[in-house]
Amino acid sequence: MGSESKSKGWIWYLIVIAIAALVVTAAVLTFRKKSHHSKGAAPVPGPPGAIEAKYNDALKVAMQFFDVQKSGKLVNNMISWRGDSALKDGKEEGYDLSKGLYDAGDHMKFGFPMAFTATVLSWAILEYGDQMNAVKQLEPAQASLKWVTDYLVNAHPSENVLIIQVGDADIDHKCWERPEEMTEKRPLTQVNTSSPGTEVAAETAAALASASLVFKTTNSTYSDLLLKHARQLFTFADTYRGSYSISIPQVQTYYNSTGYGDELLWAATWLYHATGDQSYLKYATVEHGKAFANWGNPTWFSWDNKLAGTQVLLSRVSFFGAKGTSSSESSGIRMYRKTAEAVMCGLIPDSPTATTSRTAGGLIWVSEWNSLQQPVASAFLAVIYSDYMLSSRTATFTCNGKSYTPADLREFAISQADYVLGKNPLKMSFLVGYGSKYPQYVHHRGASIPVDATTGCEDGFIYLNSNEPNPNIAMGGLVGGPFLNETFIDARNNSMQVEPSTYNSAVIVGLLSGLVTTSSVVQSFT
Repeated sequence: MGSESKSKGWIWYLIVIAIAALVVTAAVLTFRKKSHHSKGAAPVPGPPGAIEAKYNDALKVAMQFFDVQKSGKLVNNMISWRGDSALKDGKEEGYDLSKGLYDAGDHMKFGFPMAFTATVLSWAILEYGDQMNAVKQLEPAQASLKWVTDYLVNAHPSENVLIIQVGDADIDHKCWERPEEMTEKRPLTQVNTSSPGTEVAAETAAALASASLVFKTTNSTYSDLLLKHARQLFTFADTYRGSYSISIPQVQTYYNSTGYGDELLWAATWLYHATGDQSYLKYATVEHGKAFANWGNPTWFSWDNKLAGTQVLLSRVSFFGAKGTSSSESSGIRMYRKTAEAVMCGLIPDSPTATTSRTAGGLIWVSEWNSLQQPVASAFLAVIYSDYMLSSRTATFTCNGKSYTPADLREFAISQADYVLGKNPLKMSFLVGYGSKYPQYVHHRGASIPVDATTGCEDGFIYLNSNEPNPNIAMGGLVGGPFLNETFIDARNNSMQVEPSTYNSAVIVGLLSGLVTTSSVVQSFT
C-alpha cells in the first residue's frame, strides 16, 4: 500500500512538472510574439561574462593615470613619486580649488577638457559598472570621478559664475618642474554673464548630471548637490550664450572651441537621463535638434565635439523606450539614432560608407596631434552601441543596404583597443606601463624629474632635454599616438606624439571596461 501511494505521488509530481513546463513555454512564446525585436537577434547577454585577461590588465593600468594626475592633498596615494600639490589653488579668492586633475604633462587645470573627462568616466561607470566591479575597478573609478566633481562643484561658486581655468598657461609652459615644487602664481579664469562660456558651462553641467546618476544610490545627498549645480549651469549656459573662445581669446591656444550647440544638446540629454524631466528631451529633440544636431552627418567624438556621443546616448532612449514621449520628440530621437547608425557605418572597415581615414595597420586616423583620441573614442561608442543592440535584441543595422551586427561593432572596437595595446606595426603599447614595450620618454614633468631632485621653474628643463628615459612611470597614460605612416618618435620634446592627456584616459577606461568581460547587459541608469 505504501509503495503504491509513493508511485501515485511520483506520477502526480511528474504531471505537475509537465504542466508547469507547458505554462512557462507558453509564456515565453507569448512574450516573443508580443515583442517587436528584430528577427534572428542574438540572445540577450547575461551578467558580466568571463574576464578577458588582456583587457583586465590594461584597465588596471589605465585607471592609474587618474592618480598620477591628481592635484591637492592626496588620500591613499598609490603613486610613489607623487605627493601633495597646488594646495593653495583658489585660496587668494576664497575658493578651494586644490582638487581636480592636471590636464596632461603640464600643471594646468583646464575646465573644458576636465569636465569632459568626468562626463565620459561617468558614462563608462553607468554602462559598465558591473564589469568594473567584476575586476575590482569600480570603487577606484568612482573615487577618481568624485575627485573631479568635488573640484567642479567648488568651481561653480554662484549660479552664473564658473571658474574654467587655474593657472596661466604662458607662465606654466615656461617652467619644467614637479607639481609638488610649484611656486608660480596660479590665477583663476572665469566665465560669467558679461564673459559667457556656453560650451564649458554646458559640458560642466553634463559632467555633474551624469555623475549625479553614478552616486544616486550610494550617496544621494551628494548626487542631489551635483544635480542642483548641473541644472544651474545648464540654465546659465543656455541663457547667456556665447563661446568662451570669443569671451576669453587666450584659451584658443590650447582648447579652442569650434561651437557650443553640441554641448547644449549633450548637457540637455544627460539632464534628461538624470532627472526624467521631459523638457530636457524636448530641448534636444524638438526645440534645438534641427539647429544644433547636424542630423545625417556623422562626426568624430572628442572633447570639442559631443554630437556623436549625444546621438548614441539618445539612441539608448530609442532602443529601450521612454514614457510620455510625444510624436515630435520620437521623431527627433529617430533622427539621432539614424545619425548614430551613420557614425557606426563609418567605422566598420568593409561598410560601403567606411571612412578611408585609417593607417595601414587599421587604426582610425584623423589628426597628427593626439592621433589616438578619435579611434579610441570611436571604439568606445561602438562597443556601447553594440551592447544597446544586444540588450534590446536588435539583430542588425544597415549601411547602404548591407547589414551589420553587434558582433561587427565589437570586432571594430577590439581592433582599435588591440592596436593601442601593441597589435600594430611597431609592436608597441601606447598605454604607458602596459606590456613589455611602451614609451619611455613621455612628455610629463612629474614623470621626467627624479623625486629627490631640487629644481626651480626653469632649471628643470635639463630633464626635459635629457637623453635618459623617465625615472618615473606615468602609469596608464595614453600618449598621443602614431603618425599616419605608422611612425612614432619616442622623444620627450615630441609632445605631439608622446604627451598623455587626462581626457584620453577616461575614454580608454570606458573602452576597456566595455571589453573586459566577454558579455554584458545594459542596465537602466536609474
